[in-house]
Order: sequence, then C-alpha cells, then structure tokens
Amino acid sequence: MNERDLRQLFAVSVEDVLPSRPATAGWDRARRTRRTRRVLGAAVLAVALVGGGTVAVRRPSPNPPLNHTVAPSVEPTHADSVQRPPAELTFPPDPLSRLSGPATVSLSERPVQRALALFQPVDEENRADGPVRILGDDGIVRGLDVVTLAPTRDAGGNEATAVKPGVLSPDGRWAAFAQTNELIMVDLTTAGVRRIPLDGYLELVVWAHDRVLVGGDDRTYAVERDTEAASTIDVSAWNVVAPDPEAGREAALIELTGERGGLTLRSRSAREATIRSEQRITYDALPSPYQVNEFYGRGWLHGGRLASAAWITSNEIDGAEGVAVLDSRTGEVTHVLDLGRGRGKGCCPVLGWDNKGAVLLRLEPAALARWDPETGEITGVIRDLRGVLALAG
Repeated sequence: MNERDLRQLFAVSVEDVLPSRPATAGWDRARRTRRTRRVLGAAVLAVALVGGGTVAVRRPSPNPPLNHTVAPSVEPTHADSVQRPPAELTFPPDPLSRLSGPATVSLSERPVQRALALFQPVDEENRADGPVRILGDDGIVRGLDVVTLAPTRDAGGNEATAVKPGVLSPDGRWAAFAQTNELIMVDLTTAGVRRIPLDGYLELVVWAHDRVLVGGDDRTYAVERDTEAASTIDVSAWNVVAPDPEAGREAALIELTGERGGLTLRSRSAREATIRSEQRITYDALPSPYQVNEFYGRGWLHGGRLASAAWITSNEIDGAEGVAVLDSRTGEVTHVLDLGRGRGKGCCPVLGWDNKGAVLLRLEPAALARWDPETGEITGVIRDLRGVLALAG
C-alpha cells in the first residue's frame, strides 16, 4: 500500500465521525398583576435580535464583515412539534464574544459602517453598569459616547435599561431609545443624535421598516426615521410583533393579545393600523395537553412564521416556560420548545431569527441560544455575558 492509498484510507475513515453533543433532557401561572409582569419582562436580562438584510453602503469596510449567524453543522436531535433543549449547550466560537471586553474606541471617534450588536452591561440588580458597547462589522467594539441614556420608567417609578429588544435597526445603521417625554435616535454611521419630543412615559421601541414604533402603557407613536414626523398609532407597544424587514414598508402589523382561552393573532394595516383580521390561536399540531397560556416579551416575524416566548401547559406542569412558533397567517402553533420547570420567571425571551430560519432566545444564566424548530437543532451562541444584547440582521 503506497502513500496515496494510505491518505485515501484515512480520509474515508473520518468522513462519518460527527461532533459530540450532550444528550437531550427532559412565568408559572401564579402571575401577579399585568403591570408587574410587564416590568419583569422589561427588566429581565435580555438579548435581542432584529432580523433583516444588509443595505447599500457608502464606503467599503476596511475588513470583511463578520457573520455571527452561521451555525456549525450539528446532527439534529429530533424534529417533533414539541422539543426540549439539551442538558448542556455547546458554544462554538462566535464574533459576539468580543462584546465581553471593554470598548477600544468611541463612536464619535470612529462611527460604524454597520453595527452587528449593541450591549448594555448590567449589575446584580439589573441596572445599567457602564456605557453601551457597539460591535461593528469590522470587529471593533466602540463605546456609545454621544448621548447619555437614562433608564426608562413608568408612572409607578419602575425602571429598566434603555437598551431593549428592538432598539437596533435591522440594517445596523440606527439605534432608537425610548426615554421619558422623548425618543432618541442615533445615526451609528455618523454618530449624529436626534431628539424627538413625545409626551409620556415611553418604555419600548420596535423598528417597522423606516418607522420607529415607541410607546408605553397608554399610547404608541409612529415616528418617521427620515422626517421625524410623529403621530399616534392604534397598536400596543407591548403586544406588537417586530415585522420581518424583508416584507417592506406596507407589511401588516401583527399583535399577539389575550390570555389563556382567548389568545388572538390580530393583523392591522401598516399605516392606519386598521384591523384586517383576527385569528384564534390553535394547537392542532401539538400533542395533548400542550397549549400556550400566555405570550410574553417581543414576538418576531420571519416570512410566514412568528416566534415568541410563552408560558405553556406541558405534559408535566401547567405554567412552564416555553417558546412557540406560529403560522402568522392562520394562528396555528406549529412548534413548541418546552423549557420545563425550575427556570426563573420570564427567563427566556425570544430575540429574533437568524438568516437560516432559526430562532434566537435567551437561556439562563446568561446565554444566547439558537433553535431550529424544523430540525430540533439547539446550540449555544454566546454565554456569560451579563446584560442586554440587541442584534441586527
């Protein structure tokens, strides 16, 4: 046997060796008032993903863009309608790990061409602990120095960090922050700051194409990015689903509303917010007794699918933490990620979708995970990062 034959034999012998992975393992219903639930949902250590494509840029990037959405090839665990995470996640290397270190330059000194992520460190009490970090597509971490953000608060004095799911635009060029009586918009490509006066205690932001929807308990505003024109709009900042950036300016606005026994998927027109349709949430694709008790956190659209964190009834307990994927046209729940018992209240908000159709979500204690509901594949993205993370597509 010559050297060439030996090389071919070795190549064949390792072709079918798969990477090892851990084995899979198997806001309870005692909720407080709706106000408390919302505050907990806003205060929880969260990370957010805003899905979307890139846009034309004005200057070439000095280095090739980073891509944090490509997962390694892993053999799927299962593809049932009800799935569970593995006992332990594996965490392949990811560019987002650069956010664990301090900023090396300020935004005013070196604006980004496109931001991949914003990160707000927090302390043990979930309060902002240091400046917001910005990871650019050149791999450099910048500090947000052009504006000082105050925590959001409601009429009762409850506070949360200004960085929340939805603040980073899908193209990574803008960030929008709710503040009391104003919306602050930062052009990350120029380090320019805009302040738009708006009445009220504003807490939540979500980008809807070239508009920012911002609001609190009693009202929601739609602010045009280019003209800064603002008007009230008849959608709830708490219930509105982040639109799919690929759907365009006139894509319908979707809301998830109601509680157990009356959960509804409501479609509204993009501009006037007139109700187009209402669909009851159904569970025909799930084995009994699985169902959704209530959704929480931001929902995210990706094509015809919608993902949201939820409290669920499982085959073990009533009030387990979970994630639901729905058909956004019919309201049918097609897949559930059953996170089981023993997790913190409101532990696991959905953060968006990656560009391969997988859901990103937070898992305790401080992890970002990727779940593909079609294959059952679940892997870690980043861990041990205490704070709030917002991602761009």
